[in-house]
Formats: sequence, structure tokens, C-alpha cells
Amino acid sequence: MENLDVIVLKAISDWRAKGQAGILVTVVRSWGSSPRPVGSIMALCEDGAVIGSVSGGCIEDDLIFRHRSTEDTSWHTRTGTERLVYGVSADEAHRFGLPCGGTIELLVEYNPCAEQLARLILYLKNGKLVRRTVTLETGGVALEVTDCPTSLMLDDTVLVAIFGPGYRMLLIGAGQLAACLSTMALFSGFTVTVCDPRDEYTCSWAIEGAIVTSEMPDDAVIAFKPDRRSCIVALSHDPKLDDMALLEALHSDAFYVGAIGSRRNQNTRRDRMIEYLDQTEETMRKLRGPVGIYIGSKTPPEIAVSIMAEIIAVKNNVVLHQDFNVRIAKDNLGVAV
Repeated sequence: MENLDVIVLKAISDWRAKGQAGILVTVVRSWGSSPRPVGSIMALCEDGAVIGSVSGGCIEDDLIFRHRSTEDTSWHTRTGTERLVYGVSADEAHRFGLPCGGTIELLVEYNPCAEQLARLILYLKNGKLVRRTVTLETGGVALEVTDCPTSLMLDDTVLVAIFGPGYRMLLIGAGQLAACLSTMALFSGFTVTVCDPRDEYTCSWAIEGAIVTSEMPDDAVIAFKPDRRSCIVALSHDPKLDDMALLEALHSDAFYVGAIGSRRNQNTRRDRMIEYLDQTEETMRKLRGPVGIYIGSKTPPEIAVSIMAEIIAVKNNVVLHQDFNVRIAKDNLGVAV
């Protein structure tokens, strides 16, 4: 499954390329609780088709009602932008399904340029981070490739938003756990690559949408070119494969590097990589293992849920309580391995 922003941008780009009117809506501010974070986007076509979301659904319904009216089609040729605020009063917050005290401000872009949208999508497909600046009065857009992610910015004249490529996952090992984890990652919007040089594992791989490679793991990590939107998880249970991948992954920009295995195996791996593979205490601190959060998981699907939950938490800068740490939880419970 593609990154949600890309899905929304593709939809409105296609509508506009076909000559259909459309609006692109961005959450630009929120006060109190709000259903969707700042930067969330949705698109609406003149025929009422909608993709993406800016709330739990009621605001989308209002936007459809506003722009699908057969009596007023003047917006079909309109350009520029409009700012809308929902939830100022308690009655309006209740009407639009906002939590108590929740208020959101939206920026509506009327009929954005199809060529600019296509160019933005191409940048994202090529792994670029893009700063998109919208001039509020005219709706004009400027795109600039950047290396510096920043928060959305809105003032009286412009909206500046950063769009980045989708998150990526590289899995080492094509076993049952990798199949479960890749399915969850794809559903969560990650692009998934699975590396396993063992034919007996890759020949039966059946997860549609995942890229499969049979090159050696260290070469796969180098070719993957990990960045700050990448995660790498070693799942093969074969030290010859997992350690090769980790040697490269631990020195990359990947936001998450993890390895399957018991506490005993993790200790052995740590000692082995420091003694024989020139790693240090500092480099090994980046390695997460035993991988995942502690939920008492036993089966491959449950373990995959555990791993995916930790990856998403790290991606979202959530600090997990130590009770969720597998090592600490098992130590406290007196689990042997």
C-alpha cells in the first residue's frame, strides 16, 4: 500500500489531468483534541469522489455538501485558496464529530495545477523530500527539493508543507514471520523489501506487493540506501545472514534497526559483533533486540504485531514505558530465556 499522501495526490492529479475540478484540503491548525494531525490532506472531485481525510468523517461530509451542489458550480473554475474553521462553538464541535474543545482550521486549494501535482509525485517516487509553498491569494505553487524536514508553516500569505517519500522496510529472511510482518507493514503504508539468498525460502514467497531479492544481506542493505524514513529488521535466525546485514545497517541513517532472537541470543550477538566484527558499545546501542514490544506474543502473527507496534512508536517519536521492553519485562517475570 502506498503512502497515504501519495494516494491523495495521485487521485487529484488524475482528476485535474482529465479536466475535472477538484480541491485539495490540508489541516493547517488544530486546537485541543482533533481527529487528524496537522498536515493531513484529502482531495475532493467535482463528482463527489473523496480520498484521504481531515476528520472522523463529518467534516468530509460537509465539504462534499458544499462543493457537490448542482446549483453552484462556480468553484469548478475558481483558483486560489480558502480557509475554513470547524468547531469554534460546542454545538459545531458536536455537529462535526470533534472531541470536546476540538477545533481545526483547513486550507482549501481550488483546482491545483495538474502539472505541479505530477511533478511533486515524481519527486516523491524518486525518494526526494519536497518543500511545497502555496501562495494563498493566487493558489500558485513552488516546489523545492530539500534535505531538511520542517513542520508545516502558515502565515497570512503562504502555506509551506513538507512532503516526503513513503516509509520503507527491509527484512532479512523470508520466513513465516517476515510474511506476517511485511503484510502489516504494507497495510501501514510502508514499501517492503525482503532479502533472502536461500532459494528454499524465496521460492515459496507469496506476499503480493513486497519486493524480493536474493542478493547477500550486506549488499542488500547498501543497495537499499537506508535513510531516516527506513527501518531494517533481521529475521533469518542465521547469524551469517543477520550479522552481515546489521554490520551495514548499524552505520546507516535508518530510524530503526532490530533483530529477532532471545535475550541470550542477543547477548551472544552483541559479544560476537564487538569481538570479531569491529563493532563498539556505541554502535551496538542502536540495535533493538529482542525486537518488538512485550505483549506475551508466541505465534508469528503476534510477534509481527509486537514488532510493527514498536516500529510505529519509534517512527512517531513515542517513548515506550520500560514495561513494554521485552528484555526488562521477561527479566521481571523471571522468564528463563
